[in-house]
Amino acid sequence: MQSGFRAGHGCTSATLKVLNDIITAINKRHYRAAVFIDVAKAFDSVNHHILIGRLNSLGFSNDCLAWFINYFSDRVQFVKSEGLLSGPLAVSMGVPQGSILGPTLFSVYINDVALAAGDSLIHLYADDTILYTSGPSLDTVLTNLQTSFNAIQLSFRGLQLLLNASKTKCMLFNRSLPAPARPSSITTLDGSDLEYVDNYKYLGVWLDCKLSFQTHIKHIQSKIKSKIGFLFRNKASFTHAAKHTLVKLTILPILDFSNVIYNIASNTLLNKLDAVYHSAIRFVTKAPYTTHHCDLYPLVGWPSLHTRRQTHWLQVIYKSLLGKAPPYLSSLVTIAAPTHSTRSSRYISLVTPKANSFFGCLSFQFSAANDWNELQKSLKLETRISLTSFKHQLSEQLTDHCTCT
Repeated sequence: MQSGFRAGHGCTSATLKVLNDIITAINKRHYRAAVFIDVAKAFDSVNHHILIGRLNSLGFSNDCLAWFINYFSDRVQFVKSEGLLSGPLAVSMGVPQGSILGPTLFSVYINDVALAAGDSLIHLYADDTILYTSGPSLDTVLTNLQTSFNAIQLSFRGLQLLLNASKTKCMLFNRSLPAPARPSSITTLDGSDLEYVDNYKYLGVWLDCKLSFQTHIKHIQSKIKSKIGFLFRNKASFTHAAKHTLVKLTILPILDFSNVIYNIASNTLLNKLDAVYHSAIRFVTKAPYTTHHCDLYPLVGWPSLHTRRQTHWLQVIYKSLLGKAPPYLSSLVTIAAPTHSTRSSRYISLVTPKANSFFGCLSFQFSAANDWNELQKSLKLETRISLTSFKHQLSEQLTDHCTCT
């Protein structure tokens, strides 16, 4: 059971955990199936009486409960169109969207749903829910998934939340095992068959059944090409400083978001992102297309995408070591206890789990330990330092060196 609220870093941590579980199962040559659950008008359907009962069960004081009752009372909504304002309509359900408390209260409201998952795993992240399970037999996997899905639906009904069957999808992850021609249907309690899909956008990341991230990178590439096209068409309107700022604020965030997740994609796919990144730098610098990309980075003072991904990845690992990542992620890294005293035994190292395949090495558990221990060969941390100090030392360790031939 995991829950949380919507935030950039939280999305990344949640997706890394789910991805780790899927890769671990595939590494064992197990079938892995998932249901991505969509609830209709989730935030607007919260029953205030049930929510107050949830808060009461968590030990909130009477004064605090009274504050929340007041917070939900006498709420109204209006519609304004062309200067005309409708009459007020009383709002008797839901939590305010866009508020700080809204996602947290919704998480409290649905948190106990996870208890119904049974033999399956479930990850609740605000109104995004994934239910997944694995096993050596596809029939067993789908049977267990159906049982858990039925129980989850009943829990949602108890909370007066309605399943959006048309947007709830199934996926079979089959990177190393043959895909069945006609897998058994997963059905809703109302008898509707869920659609099997090869791609699904989960917490901002397009997951595909092969975990190749081809679809996700294609979407990033398309989005950036569109923005760069607009910038080039209007380049006469921008000063050099404005160009630098525009790319930094509109292009780099797209490339940085979830880059520690799709970092396991093939070099062929990642090179496509390099191409649009280089186009963005050329827009800023007016460098001709004959300029080698290794000569572009110093012109703007930005590292390569590889270094940006590596920097963010190692920061996630160190946050997990410090306990600043969600517990479900921090629990996947274990500090190694030295068996005998050597010079290197003084340095913080992580236990590297076994991986049965190259793909298994891509799990968070394995790659985090492996990459951290490799970093420690040069960083040589004996004690945990602040995150700020770590970032400073990391920036000195990770520098771009042209290795192109």
